[in-house]
Amino acid sequence: MPQRRHNGRMTISQAAELVGVSPKTLLRWEKAGKTPKAKRDWRGWRVYEEEDVRELIAFHDRLRQW
Repeated sequence: MPQRRHNGRMTISQAAELVGVSPKTLLRWEKAGKTPKAKRDWRGWRVYEEEDVRELIAFHDRLRQW
């Protein structure tokens, strides 16, 4: 698993790497309402926890089954 930030959360780039897509793809999915909105840190940056990434991987897997 990519290196995590000190609070156990991952950046959008780290999450995208685990899912196997680009960070822009995660943004498009979120904007289109296909995935839940990411949590934000105190700076407003998107942060992902392990459960969030598992859900994104499951969504990606469903897309690939089509």
